[in-house]
Amino acid sequence: MADFYENYHQNCSTRDGACQADESNIYDSLILAASFRALERTPLNQLHPRLLLPLALLLAILAVSTASIFIKFAQRDAPSLVIAALRLTFASLALAPLAWTRHRAEILSLTRRELLFGLLSGLFLSVHFATWISSLEYTTIASSVVLVSTGPLWVALMSPLFLREPLTRPVLIGMAVALLGGVIIGLSDSCSWNNGLACDSFSQVLRGRALFGNLLALAGALAVSGYLMIGRKLRTKTSLIPYIFVVYSTAAIGLLIIMFAAGETPVGYQPMTYVWILLLALVPQLIGHSTYNWALAHLPAAFVAIATLGEPIGSAILAFFILQEAPPVATLAGGTLILLGIYLSTRK
Repeated sequence: MADFYENYHQNCSTRDGACQADESNIYDSLILAASFRALERTPLNQLHPRLLLPLALLLAILAVSTASIFIKFAQRDAPSLVIAALRLTFASLALAPLAWTRHRAEILSLTRRELLFGLLSGLFLSVHFATWISSLEYTTIASSVVLVSTGPLWVALMSPLFLREPLTRPVLIGMAVALLGGVIIGLSDSCSWNNGLACDSFSQVLRGRALFGNLLALAGALAVSGYLMIGRKLRTKTSLIPYIFVVYSTAAIGLLIIMFAAGETPVGYQPMTYVWILLLALVPQLIGHSTYNWALAHLPAAFVAIATLGEPIGSAILAFFILQEAPPVATLAGGTLILLGIYLSTRK
C-alpha cells in the first residue's frame, strides 16, 4: 500500500486536483489494478503473487483443457485446417482493438530482430495447431494431448543448441522415461492383449490411422517447442498484448495460407460450428494460452511448462464425461510415464 501512495504522488502534479483524491478514488484505482492490463504492468509484489499466480495457472489449465472438446465438436462439420485457421483468426481479430488502441506505439517500436523472432514464433504456432488439431481426426484425445504435451521436454533437449543451456542429468533421465511412454502410446492403438500381447505387423502399424495421428501430435509438440523457446526470449522485453498479437496474427495468416493451399474454404458450415470455433478462440486461446504467456514474464519457463501438464488430465476427464471416450489402459500408463518424464526433465 505504501508503494501505491508513493507512485501515486510521484506521477502527478501537486497542482492537479487529481492528487487530492479521496478514498473512493484510491479504491477505484486499486480495483482497476486487478484488470488484465494492470496485470501486465503492475509489479507482482503488489498483487499477492502467492495467491495470484497459482490461480492464474489453474485458470489457464482449465481453459486449455477445453480445446480438445471444442475441436471434436467442430470437426463434425469442418476440416481440421479450417478450425485451426479460424481459431487464430478469431483470436487475432478479438485482440486487434486492444492492441492498436492501447499498444500501438510499442508494436511500432519493435526492433527488426524482435519482429522477425515474433513472426517466426507465429509460424511455429501455426504448424503446431495445424498438426495437433489434425491429429484429433486420427487418434484419441488422451493420446493426442499427452503426446503434444511433450513440448517442454523437447525445449529442454534443444536448449543447449539454441539457448546455450546445458543438458543436465535430470533431462536425460526424463527423456528416457518420456520416450518409453511415447512408445507405449504409439503401440496402444495397434496392439491388444488377448492371452498375451498381439500387435499388427510393422507395415500395418505404419499405415494405421491412430499411429499417424500420434505422429502428427508429436510434430505439434516439436513445433510448439520453437514457439516456447522464442517466447522465453521475447517476453522478457516485450509486454503481453503486443507479443501475443504479433504471434497470433502471424499464426493466423500462416494457417489461412495452408488452408487455402489445401483447397479448403472458411465458409459454408453450420452456425454451431462457428460457435465452437469462436469458443476455441476465446477460452483456450485468449484465456489459456495468453495466461501462460503472461506467466512466462514472471516465472521460469520450466515452472510454467510443468503447469501445462495438467492439460492431459483435464482433457481426458472432459472427454470421458462429455464424449464418453474412455482412454485405454495402455494410453493411461504411457501418459503417466510421459508426464513423469517431463517433470523429471525440468527438475534442477
